Amino acid sequence: MKAIYIHIPFCDKICSYCDFCKVLYNEKLVDKYLDCLEKEIKSNYVGEVITTLYIGGGTPSSLSILQLERLFKITDIFKKSKDIEFTIEANFENTTEEKIDLFKKYGVNRISFGLESTNKKHLEFLKRDFDKRQVITIVNYSKSVGIDNINIDLIYALKDQTIEEIKEDLDFIIDLDIKHISTYSLIIEKNTLLSVLGTKNISEDLDLEMYKFICKYLKDNNFWHYEISNFCKEGYFSRHNSVYWKNLEYYGFGLGASSYVGNKRITNTRSFNKYFSKEYISSVEEVSYKDLMEYEVMLGLRLGEGIDKNKFKNRFGKRIDECYNYDELIDNGFIIDDGDNLFIPEEKFYVSNEIIIKFIEGEKHE
Repeated sequence: MKAIYIHIPFCDKICSYCDFCKVLYNEKLVDKYLDCLEKEIKSNYVGEVITTLYIGGGTPSSLSILQLERLFKITDIFKKSKDIEFTIEANFENTTEEKIDLFKKYGVNRISFGLESTNKKHLEFLKRDFDKRQVITIVNYSKSVGIDNINIDLIYALKDQTIEEIKEDLDFIIDLDIKHISTYSLIIEKNTLLSVLGTKNISEDLDLEMYKFICKYLKDNNFWHYEISNFCKEGYFSRHNSVYWKNLEYYGFGLGASSYVGNKRITNTRSFNKYFSKEYISSVEEVSYKDLMEYEVMLGLRLGEGIDKNKFKNRFGKRIDECYNYDELIDNGFIIDDGDNLFIPEEKFYVSNEIIIKFIEGEKHE
């Protein structure tokens, strides 16, 4: 157990596309939540040295200076490795220089900013409220205090968006010398404002054209496409998210958080009342040997490097070709076997879900 995720479910305003576990910021509710978060951590964390710590949300940067300080003091409970990757999510609307100073003081060395777009029209559509000057100021200040490992989230496939507008977003990010970019196609989720308003997804053909453009443009600008939705400069991949993709164990603390401990996948309640009553867990999934193998395939094939065949054999006691028949996928160019790894070629990333389903359906039964 080397990774910890902490969920902060508070936001200054609710974005039109978001279906994560979140509520509008309330000072007293945050204070009570932090008290309960500390109790949950103390009752479950057993003292392992951790190598990645990720505070997500919601919007952690919506907390006040005093509340952030309280949160960081709670994280002092953890035994952190000297080379820990310590990430916090933040929005430009509520991140100040004072908050960045606090991040630095408590050891944060990676910030993940939700940019989503630089276009005023699209920001209004997403219910976001900031401008490019704020972005430049905050990013440059973060770097000036020594936090230069910065991720920017970008959303594409927006209503009436053009490829030229995507290029403008990417150029803006590249000019800021950002080390990591996560790109997400807009999906209209149930119970979001966009869903209520009847917003429809753009055509699959245009979505694919945008995705291909992003992949090529970032590659041409020296970004490594190391996971289906993630790009980074050399040495700046997300170590924390790689724990998930490599099917390793992690703790999740806070409302709606998930943990993977032993052979159990544990999901926390999304109810404040239950959480405040110490009823932290809403469901527990027992992970069977077969499930574990499927997770290994499903998550590993999201990575550019794919599945390490030797590691698979060491983990499961069998070669992967003894467990799955994927000859047809190789013959049709959907999977490449370079001798050491099995991976989906970049030009097929867009249909990776279908490839992964087909791969798992090729399971060999004894």
